[in-house]
Amino acid sequence: MHGQRCSCWYWILLLKDHQGFKTGDMKHAISCYNFLRKWLQSHTKFISNPLYIAGDSYSGMIVPIITQAISDDIEAKRVLNLKGYLLGNPFTDAKFDGNSKIIYYNRMALISDELYESAKSNCKQEYIDVEISNRMCVKDLQTISECTAHINTMRILEPYCPSELPDVRKYLLGTHEDSLHLSDGYPQFGCRNYYCYLCKVWATDISVQKALHIRKGTIKEWGTIKEWVRCNKSMDYDYDVASVVSYHLCLNTRGYRALIYRTESWIKSLNLSIVDDWRPWIVDGQVAGYSREYGNNFTFATVKGAGHTAPEYKPKESFSMFKRWISQKPL
Repeated sequence: MHGQRCSCWYWILLLKDHQGFKTGDMKHAISCYNFLRKWLQSHTKFISNPLYIAGDSYSGMIVPIITQAISDDIEAKRVLNLKGYLLGNPFTDAKFDGNSKIIYYNRMALISDELYESAKSNCKQEYIDVEISNRMCVKDLQTISECTAHINTMRILEPYCPSELPDVRKYLLGTHEDSLHLSDGYPQFGCRNYYCYLCKVWATDISVQKALHIRKGTIKEWGTIKEWVRCNKSMDYDYDVASVVSYHLCLNTRGYRALIYRTESWIKSLNLSIVDDWRPWIVDGQVAGYSREYGNNFTFATVKGAGHTAPEYKPKESFSMFKRWISQKPL
């Protein structure tokens, strides 16, 4: 269903009981697609507007499927004014994404040149599907793991911070008038965990759940999680799409515009012609990043100094990049 072909068949079963807790890459994508079509049917004044599908991080596995689903659906294509899509640091293909990390570690001096060259030789540039019997490769990867174990993978130049703060939420909820006092376990100065914490407090609030029409008991009854969490690992999620590289190639062949920022390894496998080679793009007289333009309106860009989700770390530069691209102006 998600091989090298451009056309795909889609199906989805909508449930209102506990079975609805089970989802996955394809079901998630097509649910979003169906919702979008129904929403636009109810808000017809927006139908003629140029439509772009966008996302960051793991949405890289979802957005291309949604975009191609619209393109595949002849009826939807007549109604929706689909122009293209954009993705920030997208998860695209397990092998491409995993193997590129080792190259990145070396470029950013997290591992030595000697260690990188040893791993490159011993592992034959394959760092994901490694044979246990290849002891030299396994040893190199273990050393690389030790070197990067305490690095903030979201942005390597910032301090390593825990992703969850289990005790702080209860502390603040229990002492409203003293909510500014810090408890043990609160993120240290310089960490960006505050937004995760505040989001958790907000989403767990009963009045918020009522305003969002969340069915009562949903959080407590489904899965093992008893409160809202940012990444619910207890969900019955099916990672049924191994790669979306073929979707990108198909959409490019059909001429849809694309902006991909922060990761490039898999792009080279598309064998697209380079229209405008590597060059800096400027914001307020400063280099904000670098870009490369490929054939059929496929743009790759970097945001200098940004972390995994570029708008979080470099909002001004990211907005400038988006505004120029969406206006079909050079970065």
